[in-house]
Amino acid sequence: MEHRPMRAPVIDNLQYANWSEKIFRQMREGGVDAVHVTIAYHESFREAVLNLEAWNTWFEQYPNLIFRGLTGKDVQRAQETGRTAIFFGFQNPSPIEDDIGLVEVFHQLGVRFMQLTYNNQSLLATGCYEEDDTGLTRFGKQVVTEMNRVGMVIDMSHSANRSTLEAIDHSTRPIAITHANPAWWHGALRNKSDEVLRALTTSGGMLGFSLYPHHLKDGSSCTLTSFCTMIAEAAERYGTDALGIGSDLCQDQPDSVVSWMRNGRWSKVTDFGEGSADAPGFPDMPGWFRDNRDFGQIAAGLQDVGFTAAEVAAIMGDNWQRFYDASFGPAA
Repeated sequence: MEHRPMRAPVIDNLQYANWSEKIFRQMREGGVDAVHVTIAYHESFREAVLNLEAWNTWFEQYPNLIFRGLTGKDVQRAQETGRTAIFFGFQNPSPIEDDIGLVEVFHQLGVRFMQLTYNNQSLLATGCYEEDDTGLTRFGKQVVTEMNRVGMVIDMSHSANRSTLEAIDHSTRPIAITHANPAWWHGALRNKSDEVLRALTTSGGMLGFSLYPHHLKDGSSCTLTSFCTMIAEAAERYGTDALGIGSDLCQDQPDSVVSWMRNGRWSKVTDFGEGSADAPGFPDMPGWFRDNRDFGQIAAGLQDVGFTAAEVAAIMGDNWQRFYDASFGPAA
C-alpha cells in the first residue's frame, strides 16, 4: 500500500514573490508543501524560458528546500522529504505567442497553469479591464482544447465575465480561478460574480481565495475574521470542496514589478490598475498574513468561524491536492 503522510497538505495556488533563500526557508517554517508560482506576465517565449532557467538555478542551489513539481504526487513527495514543491504557471498567454504547439512544449517544460488573459484582451479571450468582453476567440477555443489534451489548467483569474463563462463551457476538464474573491464580498474588477463562481464550482472547478489587499474588503485593514467569514459564506453557496487558497503573495517585490504587471510593454502612459496615482505601488499586506509563515493563522481563523478540522484541511490544501491529481496529466 502506498504510504501517504498523516498531515493534510498546505498548498498556496498563486505567489509571485521576489524569490530568495529567505522565502524558501519561510515556506518550510510555515509548513507550505506546494506553491504555484508565476513564471510570466507579459514575457515572450524566450523571456519565459529565461525565467524557467532561473528556477533551475534555485532548484540546484536549494535542493533541500524546493524542487519542481509536475504531478499531484509531488505534493506527497514534498511532505515526505520536508521540502516545498514548486508548480509553474503563466498569468498571461503571451509566452505561447501565436503558436498553439507551444502549449505542449511548455507543458513538457513543467508549466501546469495558464491564464487565458491578464487584464487586457489577449489573442485568446478578454481581460477584466476591457470595456467590451467578446468571449473566447477562435484561437482561444483551440488553445483550451489543447490545454485539456496535454494537462495544463485553464486559469481565468484576470478574465472578464463572458470569457470566463465560455471557457468553463468550452473546456472538457474543470478549470480554475486561482486567485480572486467573490464580488458579492468586495466589488473589485478582479473579483468574480456569483454567476461565474456557481458555473465554476458546479463544473468541478476550483476557486483560490486571494490575500492581495485590492481584492479584500477594507483592503490592507481587512480582518482575519472578515476574510474567513467570507469563505464560510462561499462554502454555503458553492460547497467546501471547491475552495482553496491562492494568496497572490508578492513578497519583497519592488514597486517597479507592479508597474510591469500592469503596463508591460503595451502602454506609453502609466496604467495604475487596481492602484491609483496616490498609491501606485504594492499595497501593504494585512497584519495577519505577511509571508508563508502565516498560513496557520488562516487555518485557525477558519476553525474559529465554524469549519470542522476536515473542512479546514480541505480548504488549506486537500482540495488543491485532489485537483492537481486530476488535472496535470493527459486527458483520459
